[in-house]
Amino acid sequence: MKMPPFRTLIVEDHEGFSRFMSLTLQEQAQCQVISQVSDGLQAIEKAEQLEPDLIVLDLGLPKLNGMEVARRLSKICPDAKMLIVSQDSSSDIVQAVLRIGVHGYLLKSDAADLPLAVDAILHDTVFVSPHLNEITRRSTGPNSSSN
Repeated sequence: MKMPPFRTLIVEDHEGFSRFMSLTLQEQAQCQVISQVSDGLQAIEKAEQLEPDLIVLDLGLPKLNGMEVARRLSKICPDAKMLIVSQDSSSDIVQAVLRIGVHGYLLKSDAADLPLAVDAILHDTVFVSPHLNEITRRSTGPNSSSN
């Protein structure tokens, strides 16, 4: 029995990168891009209207930043999977979004891993860009707490 494609909302303010993600995700049979928006307020509105299964979200958004959008969407669409795609490689940011309930964090410089990240998330595995994993492990070593 074939699963229906995951309905995907892309939230990215750079048109070229948004187009790249849309084309990349539509090449995967498991994804159907249902909308692309370019700011945080539109993201909230579209998510409420469309109830996507997957939300691919930039952190640096106009009108409402991606961190706040992720917080709100985790309440509005609790069943949606969220993947942050960002240039920010701060382990504090990565840990903060994972605590919010985001399912993955992909660096834009690792954009070629987008299909891998989405596949992991859709199979209930948390995905973090490979070299961010190393940064996160170092910052959450045996002497630090990660609640």
